[in-house]
Amino acid sequence: MQPKMIVVAGHCDAHATDWLVQRPGIEPIIYRDLFLFRTLASFLNGFSLQKLGCNAELLVDEFGEKLLEELDYTLEARNIEDFLENFKDDPTVKIPRVYRNLSGSRVLVMEWIDGIRCTDPQAIKAEGLDVDGFLTVGVSAALRQLLEFGLFHGDPHPGNIFAMRDGRIAYVDFGNVAVLSQQNKQILIDAVVHAVNEDYAEMANDFTRLGFLASGTDVSPIIPALEAIWQNSLEKGLSDFNFRSVTGKFNQLVYNFPIRIPERFSLVIRSLLTQEGICFTLEPDFKFLEVAYPYVAKRLLTDPNPALRERLIQVLFKDGVFQWKRLENLIVLAKENVAKMSSNPALQGKIMRRSSGWQVQKKLDLTDTIKDGARLFLVDEGIRRQLLLAFTEDSKLHIQELVDVYKLLEDQIDIPSMAIEVARDFPSVARDVMLSWSASVLSER
Repeated sequence: MQPKMIVVAGHCDAHATDWLVQRPGIEPIIYRDLFLFRTLASFLNGFSLQKLGCNAELLVDEFGEKLLEELDYTLEARNIEDFLENFKDDPTVKIPRVYRNLSGSRVLVMEWIDGIRCTDPQAIKAEGLDVDGFLTVGVSAALRQLLEFGLFHGDPHPGNIFAMRDGRIAYVDFGNVAVLSQQNKQILIDAVVHAVNEDYAEMANDFTRLGFLASGTDVSPIIPALEAIWQNSLEKGLSDFNFRSVTGKFNQLVYNFPIRIPERFSLVIRSLLTQEGICFTLEPDFKFLEVAYPYVAKRLLTDPNPALRERLIQVLFKDGVFQWKRLENLIVLAKENVAKMSSNPALQGKIMRRSSGWQVQKKLDLTDTIKDGARLFLVDEGIRRQLLLAFTEDSKLHIQELVDVYKLLEDQIDIPSMAIEVARDFPSVARDVMLSWSASVLSER
């Protein structure tokens, strides 16, 4: 059931193009096959519900919905344009342009991608590209799709990903994409935070919030199983962490507990496993978390979304105790991510002229974080008490820890510019402080 029939090179506006033409008569064939699949699923549904805890008919419906979406090339064109918008300022990612005037529901005309197969390390090296650097580019692009944009490529197999000769990673075939809501993105980040804090009870609750468990399900039996999976990963060392081993253990939970993987997350898991497989093909010793952790650290420290400040606070406090070492590690990891991505890491040792339109971040932009931190300290009595206790834990002033943190950040912060930003924000901060103070006075009366 392959709805896409022809991929040929042509010319449009003096540029090479990729023409995608739908196979004639494919639609009734797909409807027929989906009907047969669903009929079979109806016979197996009782067994599926009893043994696997999932509705076989619903699985076929979800699969069919995604497959039928791929028949509408106008939808795929919109997906490509959304990806173009998301990565417009990213100098490491290439998304093909769509020629709307030549495209329709059954024909899609795109910019031609002249790249190298992403699973051919020798060809990548022959172009003077750094394989580890290219993997860093790919993992960063995947994490941005999942945790930043909430729109990610659902079928990133080796035929849909290429290494460009200028070091960029290129994606094609956007018929199968999935969307995560802002809430789901935040819950995923919560799950990372809870994993860091080894808070397995909250990790189990994250499963409910993400739809893996029905609302009201007793999560207490699942907590020890999650702890065993994560502790086993920690014992082997996070540098050796891989999704395939973790998902294999997670599959056991699906059999033992009433867990059902929502369709959007089955795409996420498949996408991550496929991309991890590409990474291991290029570099068998590739360490996924060595790229992922610096990205997450930078995201927690610099993301403009104020909701992430709460997650940052959760990371920095454990059992009411401020984790100075964890803050230092976050800063070091975030600086590492910025340093790596300030220029395309795939171009190490290769001299190439960068496009004048490329704008890259060379320092940690902590402006929003510092401003929000100052606001929270002044307005939120609970946070203020926690931070003051952190500075005076064990009956001593933690001056040295503050000095160590400052040394890590002194080359990242432009003090005069920061002072100007704080001064601009002062009226709104003063208003919030007055409102907080008046509310506390009124509550006491």
